[in-house]
Amino acid sequence: MKQFMDREFLLSTPTAQAIFHDFAEKMPIVDYHCHINPQEIYEDRKFENITQVWLGGDHYKWRQMRSNGVEERYITGDASDREKFQKWAETLPKLIGNPLYHWSHLELQRYFGYTGYLNGDTAEEVWNLCNAKLQEDSMTVRNIIRQSNVKLICTTDDPIDSLEWHKKLAADDSFEVQVLPAWRPDKAMNLEKPDYADYIAKLSAVSGIEVKDFASLKEALKNRMAYFAENGCSVSDHALEYVMYAPASDEEIDEILKKALSGQAVSKEEELKFKTAFMVFVGKEYCKLDWAMQLHYGCKRDNNVFRYEQLGPDTGFDCINNYAPSAQMADFLNALNSTDELPRTIIYSLNPVDNASIGTIIGCFQDPTMQGKVQQGSAWWFNDHKVGMTEQMTSLANLGCLGNFIGMLTDSRSFLSYTRHEYFRRVMCELIGGWVENGEYPADMKSLKEIVEGISYNNTVKYFKFNL
Repeated sequence: MKQFMDREFLLSTPTAQAIFHDFAEKMPIVDYHCHINPQEIYEDRKFENITQVWLGGDHYKWRQMRSNGVEERYITGDASDREKFQKWAETLPKLIGNPLYHWSHLELQRYFGYTGYLNGDTAEEVWNLCNAKLQEDSMTVRNIIRQSNVKLICTTDDPIDSLEWHKKLAADDSFEVQVLPAWRPDKAMNLEKPDYADYIAKLSAVSGIEVKDFASLKEALKNRMAYFAENGCSVSDHALEYVMYAPASDEEIDEILKKALSGQAVSKEEELKFKTAFMVFVGKEYCKLDWAMQLHYGCKRDNNVFRYEQLGPDTGFDCINNYAPSAQMADFLNALNSTDELPRTIIYSLNPVDNASIGTIIGCFQDPTMQGKVQQGSAWWFNDHKVGMTEQMTSLANLGCLGNFIGMLTDSRSFLSYTRHEYFRRVMCELIGGWVENGEYPADMKSLKEIVEGISYNNTVKYFKFNL
């Protein structure tokens, strides 16, 4: 029996162990999509206790605590931090097979030096150990990032954001890690939302362009894109329920937008037509700016209305949408490609059944000017576990070019979650090492080094054209 999460955790063959320790393990991290707060980086926050850094905003953990029958006051409510930690500690042992079990213990090992296992009985010991460690200067936000070997971070930012903290970080020579904004214009697109007109008023104010029709909306967005580009942005991101290509005339789009701005409800068909026009417009602008476009889709959000009204969005009540829009995605990319205005594009679906369709779509729009211009993104959210990662990489290998894959992203609100990159790299090396051990790929260490180091780091730097 192997020791619990030892040096060869998830690595069952000599080849997997060799390529992880010799190649993957030492590579730096580029976190090209996350949800951490740039203000906390600038201010170099020091957390008071492990609950603040572990459970604050982590809807992954919140979902599992609810699954274990924990009362909401111990999750998002007014219970003390120590009580909340206890409830998480009591939940964790039941999560056998869940990546949260591995992630949590990787974080305890790497950041706190704790090699035991957390449960209700050990909670007091771990609480005291972690809290004492968090008071050390080595555990400020900036030093956590440094010791994680992170070279660059892209946050997630709304078009109306002032980017104040990014500017301050860029001017701060004492912190060597780049922290760049990423453009997330969902609120400018989601005209079906009840607060859409209020948001557009804010966009008008910050851009200095009164938005009254689609033409002025485009000008306001271009104004803000230029501002973001001036502040180092080269990455966009979209959260889509699904991708529907439903073209309409400019006149029709104008009427739909004016209807929404006046506070009238729009039909589902009108919503889809507007969003199509919006996405085609921004996609072409990204191409002009040489930005990468990320498309996250396949999520049905805020399903528990009772809890949503109490707690708001991003609190753990989302699920996989079973809609698989392969034809519509292809049509959307083709609409951009037909005028040679398709930007570098990364496609993520929350539904793992979409792996094969994405693998075939990306093969239709590759470009000889760049290796892997259109990518399938890393296994996302409900899929970023051993099985999901293995299936995503296997599908990509079967249908595409795994050697050009840009690898893992954190997609997290926690400063301790960089161990997810280690988890991913171990899964990747186990998969590739298995192919070598099975005689499906030669033990060509030169080629394996290029593949493993590429997926871990090098491909990402090259793809996004980061200056590192």
